Amino acid sequence: MKFLKTKLAIALFAAGLSFSAAAADITVAYDADPVSLDPHEQLSGGTLQMSHMLFDPLVRFTKELEFEPRIAEKWERIDANTFRFQLRKGVKFHSGNSLTADDVIWTFNRLKISGDFKGVFAPYDAMVKVDDYTVELKSSEPYPLVLQTATYIFPMDSKFYSGEMDGKDKAAIVKHGGSFASTNVSGTGPFTVTSREQGIKVVFERFKDYWDTKSPGNVDKLTLVPIKENATRVAALLSGDVDLINPVAPNDHNRVEKTKGVDLITVPGTRIITFQMNQESNPALKDVRVRQAIVHAINNDGIVKKIMKGFATTAGQQGPAGYAGYDAALVPRYDLKKAKQLMKEAGYEKGFKLTMMAPNNRYVNDAQIAQAASAMLSKIGIKVDL
Repeated sequence: MKFLKTKLAIALFAAGLSFSAAAADITVAYDADPVSLDPHEQLSGGTLQMSHMLFDPLVRFTKELEFEPRIAEKWERIDANTFRFQLRKGVKFHSGNSLTADDVIWTFNRLKISGDFKGVFAPYDAMVKVDDYTVELKSSEPYPLVLQTATYIFPMDSKFYSGEMDGKDKAAIVKHGGSFASTNVSGTGPFTVTSREQGIKVVFERFKDYWDTKSPGNVDKLTLVPIKENATRVAALLSGDVDLINPVAPNDHNRVEKTKGVDLITVPGTRIITFQMNQESNPALKDVRVRQAIVHAINNDGIVKKIMKGFATTAGQQGPAGYAGYDAALVPRYDLKKAKQLMKEAGYEKGFKLTMMAPNNRYVNDAQIAQAASAMLSKIGIKVDL
């Protein structure tokens, strides 16, 4: 079930920031702290955000959802199963090592064994070296999403991460900390980490040998502070303790907008908030009519208007406009009468019990959305244990 496409909102204390050519030192409050410095330990928004600061992908999305070259300068399809990438020369890692095809292939092989990323890279058999600055990505069969996949390949410094430390493999991927890669980093990105206290703050400084000298921005020092609670994050901004916050919860928009010297900036987001139906958890979910009834029972528009305060777009499919495969004809199907009829046809007119798991404070209004969905399902007899 696709509920909504969220938008992103940040607020900055404009009076305290200077966007001139002079170097800036800013403190930013986010809602979650990356659990690790290892880009392959967890597939999450926080990890990807960190990866773009400390590493560079082969290819990157623009704001218009087009592809732009980063570590890969250009690319071409060689045959149905082979994609060739020409790598940028002269790129340095934070360690001082030079990036080559060996680093990209080493990174790809590590992604293939990452618990969180191996599914993304399952369509590929191998990445092979053509020369020091050319690699070919080979899929097991024709695959249309190669460039999308390339946005997840952030080349790591294979020399830096190879070998052992204290008798442990430096390249090991260890969930929830304790590995070399979770506490040490050498990427090609615009910033380096100068200090990190898990759950308290991470301090970044601009990498003086960053390859992209045309990259916009004048921030030389950046401190990220995790503040989980929405109201506390806003209070930190308004008191001047931080210069910028992200995200700003819909309930806080008016307060932020009315505050002198604070700017609220919104941009479209691509995150789709969904509930997945695990057919192994309840035999009723194996019946397509029950699954369709659940979809028809959820009022997506109501969630967007009442809970998200209009700060989201109702979604009827897995990808937003601009993504490959988007079909404007696929829209939400809220119809309570039809939902009840489907439940009756499936033999569940009296309903059944269902367990639902949902995050709390990971996404904007996530718990409230889950609670609303539970209440909506009760109208077709489904009693939810949330």
